[in-house]
Amino acid sequence: MLSHHSVQLFDVRNPDEYQAGHIRDAVNIPLGVLDESLKLSPVLFQQRFGAGIPGKDDDNIVFYCRSGNRSSKALFIAHQLGFSRARHYKGGYSEWAQQDGK
Repeated sequence: MLSHHSVQLFDVRNPDEYQAGHIRDAVNIPLGVLDESLKLSPVLFQQRFGAGIPGKDDDNIVFYCRSGNRSSKALFIAHQLGFSRARHYKGGYSEWAQQDGK
């Protein structure tokens, strides 16, 4: 999905963690503001995060964090808000960085 740019990838770690390293094209939405962020209007979401707001029926929404705990919580929040096809990357940034050789 990454190589085809067909994923809406959301990093739910804190901004300092994101700045220290993140998966290419990921948008940082810290877990603590995810609920309110997914309720924003498309215009406000674009202004705040520099990306389009995901649609509730989108099947390419993926959350990740460092090791899968926060992204699991993000997935629960998203599902509660109606983003029923969203997923999370269980291995998180730690696994991705190991596999990507970083």
